[in-house]
Amino acid sequence: MKCSPLSRYLAELTGTLILVLMGCGSAVLAGSDIGLVGVSLTFGLTLLLLAYAIGPISGCHVNPAVTLCLFFDKKIEASEVPGYIISQLIGGVIGAWILYLIASGMPGFDISKGFALNGFGEHSPHHFSMISCLITEIAMTSLLLFVVLATTKPYFSGGFGGITVGLTLAAIHLVSIPVTNTSVNLARSFGPAVFHGGWALQQLWLFAIAQFIAVIVALGLHKVICQGKN
Repeated sequence: MKCSPLSRYLAELTGTLILVLMGCGSAVLAGSDIGLVGVSLTFGLTLLLLAYAIGPISGCHVNPAVTLCLFFDKKIEASEVPGYIISQLIGGVIGAWILYLIASGMPGFDISKGFALNGFGEHSPHHFSMISCLITEIAMTSLLLFVVLATTKPYFSGGFGGITVGLTLAAIHLVSIPVTNTSVNLARSFGPAVFHGGWALQQLWLFAIAQFIAVIVALGLHKVICQGKN
């Protein structure tokens, strides 16, 4: 039985909230203790758990790029797209707000010096150029979307989608945290940027463009590579 639109939107809001709180929270609150590997695993494991918790309700997109990709792949209706994306963006903001409330109680916390923000140039963790960051986000988001598309096909082993996508997200973070702090998800970038303001909001355009391009790349790759698969 298909869940109501309201249930699906609430599931997406809650899922994105949890992803931002746990993933970004691991960097902001525990980054010095768990390091890059720990933050990467937190993002991946959180998505893995969410896939089984809310996947049966909404499909566990928790990412506007995933929603767009599945729409173009005819997995969801056009009428559902705005509700999904708005819910994800709101969830990202609420997750960042909860994280901000927690982090504000930490001695020496300064949102301008560390809030898991995505950026390029001087705001890249290792000061990668704008072009490097753009290419990284396109490549990594394309990989994530390609794997998501594969897990929705009948030939993919049932029950393993959440594990596959979660581990993919963890691997992506291991590679791209030093470059952009890893977005591959506009809602994840948007939430923390709202509370920081300034450059974080001003640089969101790069991540939006990269992820839209990635939707096109992933759909094209999947069509060519998986042609004829049932």
